[in-house]
Amino acid sequence: MTRSPRLLALLATAALALAGCAKKTATSPTPFAPAAPFKITVQLDWIAEPEHGGFYQAQAKGYFKAEGLDVELIPGGPNALVMQKLATGRADIGQGDSTNTLLAIAQDIPVIQIGAVFQNDPSVLMLHDENPVKTFADLNGKTIMARPEWAFLPYLRKKYNIDFKLVPQNYSVANFVADKDLIQQGYYIAEPYHIINAGGQMPRFLYAWDAGFDSYCVLVANKTWAAAHPDQVRAFMRAYVHGWLDYLAGDPTPAHELLKKVNPINTDDFMMFSRKMIIDGELVTGRGPGAGADNIGRITKERFATQIQQLEDLGILPKGKVTVPQAMTTDYLP
Repeated sequence: MTRSPRLLALLATAALALAGCAKKTATSPTPFAPAAPFKITVQLDWIAEPEHGGFYQAQAKGYFKAEGLDVELIPGGPNALVMQKLATGRADIGQGDSTNTLLAIAQDIPVIQIGAVFQNDPSVLMLHDENPVKTFADLNGKTIMARPEWAFLPYLRKKYNIDFKLVPQNYSVANFVADKDLIQQGYYIAEPYHIINAGGQMPRFLYAWDAGFDSYCVLVANKTWAAAHPDQVRAFMRAYVHGWLDYLAGDPTPAHELLKKVNPINTDDFMMFSRKMIIDGELVTGRGPGAGADNIGRITKERFATQIQQLEDLGILPKGKVTVPQAMTTDYLP
């Protein structure tokens, strides 16, 4: 088949045009501006320590960044005011215990629990090994140093039909080291290290969950914010779970180096001790059926239903004020 001179000329012109476009594209690419990382502010409940290892491992290893997030971790302390900051939008996600979160929801604070930090709240009772108290019933007539608002205390009184003298918690281990009869509320992860470092012995523990009071340490989000940004919340949870898994099963050095920068009083010895306590206590992965890596971050409706019922029975939570769907969601879990 022959081609007309006019058709050949058009083809030649088109070829030259295409070549020109290709040359222009190769030398002058169209600028592409990637989307800016999505900012999420996280208010922690306490000063930066290994109990936040999963957060800081995700930060140090770039897991948040890989999900397109710019996550700011704000250390807390005795007056972290997590719920207030979530309610007023000064934080998007916070850390707390499920008991206090349920009470906040009952006060119409617009938050919802989206995942677990620890499968069991690490608040425990610490005793010297030689203390004659072996069971919860043995606490009758004893003196306990603890936070007066700890819901576990009225639970103990009611379940075991006992009473005890309460001394307000002062967040120091000095009294415990000096008084062999003192029974003190402590955080299972960190306080034992400070007791040993102060010349005491490794304490013995009475665990709240063994008494049937099985609250979580949880991640809480501003409810309106989370509903408006579901994809970003899911991305956060993916990176967060990855961070905990890597911190516990891998090399914790990235998190520990970052923790030392954020909180210079962290020492390598303290951080490795605390990490071991988390692992040995199976706090992140849980214990029993369903425990393990796949359980990291998980929360269940059944456990929240039980806790709500317990708090209602104690008169701490008004009956019917908080329902399970109001209190928690699994929609954002990976």
